[in-house]
Formats: sequence, C-alpha cells, structure tokens
Amino acid sequence: MTDDERKPARKPPRKITPAYLQRAAMAYLERYASSAENLRRVLRRKVENRCRLRGEDPAEFSDAIDEVVARSLRAGLIDDTRYAEARLASLRRRGGSTRSIRAKLALKGVDRDTIATVMAGEEEGADQEEQAARALARRRRIGPFRLGERAPYRDKDLAILARAGFPFTLARRVIDGDVTGEDET
Repeated sequence: MTDDERKPARKPPRKITPAYLQRAAMAYLERYASSAENLRRVLRRKVENRCRLRGEDPAEFSDAIDEVVARSLRAGLIDDTRYAEARLASLRRRGGSTRSIRAKLALKGVDRDTIATVMAGEEEGADQEEQAARALARRRRIGPFRLGERAPYRDKDLAILARAGFPFTLARRVIDGDVTGEDET
C-alpha cells in the first residue's frame, strides 16, 4: 500500500459565493492596506486556487470580484490616493528613492496619474530625496554612518545608493558628507 492510498480523500473546498468573496476581502483589508487593483488581484488568486481544486472556470467569478472591489471603494475601505500617500511616507522614511517608490506603487496597481499627483503633493520644504538617501545610508550604515575607515568602501557605498535608485550626484554628496549632512571637502 502506497502513501497516497493511505491518505483519506480531501473534500473539495466550498463553492465560491459573493458572500465568501466579501469575507475574503474584509479579512485581507483588516490585515493590509491595499489599492483597488491589488485587492482585485488577491481575490482573483483566491478564486483561481479554489476553482482549480473544484474543477471550475475562474472567469465565471470576474463580475463578482469586480462588485466586491466596487463595494469596498464605495464604503471607503480602499482608496488608492490615501494608500499611495501612506506608502510614500513609509518608503521615504525607510530611504526609498523617487524611482523605487514609483515602481513599488505601480507594482501594487496604483495608476500613473495617482502616483504623479501624490509625488507632486509631497512636502516641498525639505529635499525629500536627500533625506531619504541619508535615511538609507543610516539604516545600512554606509558612508558617514560607517564605523571605522570609510575610504576603502566608498565605491561599494555609492553602488548601494545607485541600486536603490538615487542619482549619482546625490549619492556622492551623501556618501562623501558627514553625519550632519555637510560635505567634508
């Protein structure tokens, strides 16, 4: 007798209903902030998994998914602009460049116009890009935040900021500066 023959047969999951989709959306939104498109993707994935196990066609549930997302939008549970603003602030604090933030928001399904509006509405008073680069340098302990000698690691530190999406001139200014943000030249 093989292992497969010993295992009891699994019951297929329950049928997908609009109530199930609504509960799944609420459970997801309780844990995570989301854009409308991201919620649609999550629900679509859940439907595809269940349909695969039940032998059904996931395309039948497309309208139900759209209705749940529309209902969530009407109820104010999801708002792409608010989501993008919160994500922008969070990523900036962690040291995200403008380029990487745009890419991450687009990946979550926020449309270009909303991204452009949110990025334009960002505080203009302080140089946000430089503050973010300094935050990343502090977090990664590179450049002026490196303990010990900095010179042998300068190129590696510049590369870290370049890969994070910061312009070379800004990366050089941050890496060659001191902890207070002044250039050491």
